[in-house]
Amino acid sequence: MPEVLLSEDEGAVRVLRLNRPEKLNALNTALTTALHDALLEADRDEGVRALVLAGSGRGFCAGADLSEFGHLTPDNPAAVLARAELTSRTQSLLRELSTPVVSVVQGAAVGGGAGLAIGADMTVVAADVKFGYPEMKHSIVPAVVMTGLQRQLGPKLAFELISLGRMLTAAEMLDLGLANRVAEPGDLLGEGLRIAHRWAEASPLAMAATKTLFHRVADLPYAEAMRAGRDVNVIMRGFRERR
Repeated sequence: MPEVLLSEDEGAVRVLRLNRPEKLNALNTALTTALHDALLEADRDEGVRALVLAGSGRGFCAGADLSEFGHLTPDNPAAVLARAELTSRTQSLLRELSTPVVSVVQGAAVGGGAGLAIGADMTVVAADVKFGYPEMKHSIVPAVVMTGLQRQLGPKLAFELISLGRMLTAAEMLDLGLANRVAEPGDLLGEGLRIAHRWAEASPLAMAATKTLFHRVADLPYAEAMRAGRDVNVIMRGFRERR
């Protein structure tokens, strides 16, 4: 059986590539588990300073693999809970890692794939990207990915996307701040690697503190966020000496 996730290092940058191209990299349990474990492994590896998340073939990720839903029913609650926990942990990891992640997104990025795409710290999309949340068409609630979408868009547009299944183009994603760059498909990975290598040049301690603080202050009231910034400001004085 082919590997469902490919991993390749380019210096201090690790490229993780979803590898179920015949299924548009749909997230079955095997692929989700492999991605979850690979993200944690990369974050523990001191030689890895940045991550690129990509998809094999013509699509980034078509979301959950619906073929597994046959046994994920109320009659099998343990399996339903285990899969829900795996999915939510994997979606959350992109933000929780100390290592920065850039996603490079071509073709279909829908449902859970859309969540992975914008869950990264930066997102580069191809001009042919088709981004959205079509779960309602399949009578599925986009429950796990809803949190990340709400935090990045206003509530009106976010609800439109999840309730009507509206798809966004590359230009719309860039305009709405869901993407940092638009690239031609042939230069997509190269653009992601350029960003990742820039990250890799920085002190890993400073980068980890920057990413952690960035996401932490987003969830705090202003005064608490400023105190958190003050504390990191004191700590970071030793970073230059420890490079």
